[in-house]
Amino acid sequence: MGKQLSKAAKEPGRKLIAQNKKARHDYHILTTYECGMVLTGTEVKSLRQGRASLADGFVQMDGGEAWLHNVHIPEYSQGTWTNHAARRKRKLLLHRVEIDKLTSKSQETGHTIVPLSLYFKDGRAKVEIALAKGKKEYDKRQTLREKQDRRESDRAIAAARRRQRH
Repeated sequence: MGKQLSKAAKEPGRKLIAQNKKARHDYHILTTYECGMVLTGTEVKSLRQGRASLADGFVQMDGGEAWLHNVHIPEYSQGTWTNHAARRKRKLLLHRVEIDKLTSKSQETGHTIVPLSLYFKDGRAKVEIALAKGKKEYDKRQTLREKQDRRESDRAIAAARRRQRH
């Protein structure tokens, strides 16, 4: 079966830049949204080099707008004095209905909005964000156990198929 890739990695016309694998481990993903970002030129050039980290990123709703915080896009190596700050907050481009829905849902207890992946879609930088609910420690252990069980069963099936061929 192999690794599970997000929709961004599977579809043609998309080039994956960064993924937040820890988010899927730490949260139950409720709904996902694809949104654009307001970026500067050096940020886009740095992303085209495939450099970014979503590890500590989160989305905050402020004044009817969505803002992406703590996403690390390193400075562009050939940039001059016009280079960007690596961890600045970036505005997300969403429809008003989506912003209103996310604002109301994120105010519920235990809900947060996290970035899942950063990619180019037809030449434009996009980020996939998710409304998520934090997992308890036992949920994380259960998820790991299910993943290990699935891996072991896949290995056993593959071994049985190899034996049948020979």
